Amino acid sequence: MASKLNRRTFLAGTALAATGLATTELARPAIAQGAPFKIGLLTVKTGPLAQGGNQMEQGIVSLLKEKNYTFAGRKVDLIIADTGGKPDGTRTKVQEVIERDNVDVILGPLAAFELLAITDYVKQHGTPLLSLAAAEDVTQRKANPFVIRPSATSGQCSHAMGDYAAKELKFKRVATISDDFAFGHEQISAFQRVFEDAGGKVVKKLWPPLVTPDYTPFIAQIGNVDAVFHGFAGSNPVKFMRAYADLGLKGKVALLAGWTGMDDALLKSLGDEAVGVVSAAYYSATADTPSNKRFVAAMQKDYGVLPGGYSAGMYVAGQCVEAAVELIGAKADDRKALAEALHQVSLSDTPRGAVKFDEYGNVVGEVFIRRCDKKDGQLVNTVIKTYQNVSQFWTYNPKDFLANPVYTRDYPPAKNLEN
Repeated sequence: MASKLNRRTFLAGTALAATGLATTELARPAIAQGAPFKIGLLTVKTGPLAQGGNQMEQGIVSLLKEKNYTFAGRKVDLIIADTGGKPDGTRTKVQEVIERDNVDVILGPLAAFELLAITDYVKQHGTPLLSLAAAEDVTQRKANPFVIRPSATSGQCSHAMGDYAAKELKFKRVATISDDFAFGHEQISAFQRVFEDAGGKVVKKLWPPLVTPDYTPFIAQIGNVDAVFHGFAGSNPVKFMRAYADLGLKGKVALLAGWTGMDDALLKSLGDEAVGVVSAAYYSATADTPSNKRFVAAMQKDYGVLPGGYSAGMYVAGQCVEAAVELIGAKADDRKALAEALHQVSLSDTPRGAVKFDEYGNVVGEVFIRRCDKKDGQLVNTVIKTYQNVSQFWTYNPKDFLANPVYTRDYPPAKNLEN
């Protein structure tokens, strides 16, 4: 066993008001006090993705502390499992939390390849899962009724970045670079599709391994472009952007990023190499919502950090679970009923803004275009444009979108690659 499960249990009272549940008023039966409602968190505490994994834990713990570890008058247990950021570790841990710990709902995992490794198992065992991982097809061609995603697909923010790069930044030639795994493939292909549909050209696609000690050989291949779009995750964006600046590209070739590549929580680890980078994200620490103000204050008080998408994603996932428990009351122990209720949730106040879900269980919400600035000696991601009601299908017809293959390393094929 890679690690022991970490258990947290507390009890107190709360109310639904802070969730911002925007649904028709229904009769909500009280849940008898008894067995706790169990949440299993699949996160990553070791390896290159551990930075995001730790933030996931901080996000859900922040919400549970705010709610006194109680949803709808019912005690909540949080069971934390370290997957190690590997598919086999994820399979082991999901079996443990479902079969041994009998959790009512699962939050996580972090990586797309982890989610792909467990989605069939979760469906077979009928356990609702709110995913941070962005594996596209789990809410598309292979939609799983037990998987709900309140974060974003891999391509959801990248679609917006492709649109912004072509139409507002007026870039014509772009190179892309990202970790060589499912999340990176889907991010890059989504950016490429929208950017090329708007008249741009992706002329180079580079794929460093997830564990890459030196990005110099890859950066040397970038060539003559207006900009580089990077989709690195975990701690890799820090290493890449430092190398990019050290090799003299900063200020000469514009740098664009997906949400993981310029996550707000990364800013404390970055310096001037990040100034000017434009990114697209489903969360902004500057979002002016009541719950975000509480969330940011709690994260700074308890952990001394500015929250980002990893922690916000789990905070919002917890809000969705609370809203669903409130919605179905005593039926919260029925996992199928809980999964159905989660699909119905619509929240007006979350740290990322209002959210709702499409028929496939994926979130529809805002995407923020941010520019990294230095203000009073601190790096901040300044929101320069907001795309409203962004779905996983962008502006494409869902039926037509789903008739095509899922985004991969080579699909859709780039039309303008140069050697």
